[in-house]
Amino acid sequence: MYHVDIANAGDYSFSVKSKDYEFIVDVKGKGISPPDTLLASIGTCIGVYLRKYTEGARLALPEFNISVDAEFSKEAPICFRKIDVNVDLKGTKFNEQRLKAMHEFVKNCPLHNTIKNNPELALNIR
Repeated sequence: MYHVDIANAGDYSFSVKSKDYEFIVDVKGKGISPPDTLLASIGTCIGVYLRKYTEGARLALPEFNISVDAEFSKEAPICFRKIDVNVDLKGTKFNEQRLKAMHEFVKNCPLHNTIKNNPELALNIR
């Protein structure tokens, strides 16, 4: 099971703790914003699965970059309607068959699947 604790001390800055790591989420510019955190999580999960694929297939992929873009909808409910993930293999070439297999494997990223399957969100305020 995954778990994070989030603390707020009266402003728009939130201290997020996961295992032994802590970082700041802030909407006023003192840390990464909540939407950026979501996009970073999706991009890094896809990156992990890309790395798993290349290592499992014993393919050389020295480095790659991932960019994730999304824009909030203008109408209610305000949300991301589309998230674009672009992977730059930094010059490493693979044939079309390999790229297709890589694409299919990377879609196994749990965060990709979570968003795709519209999970229930249970919110409790006490």
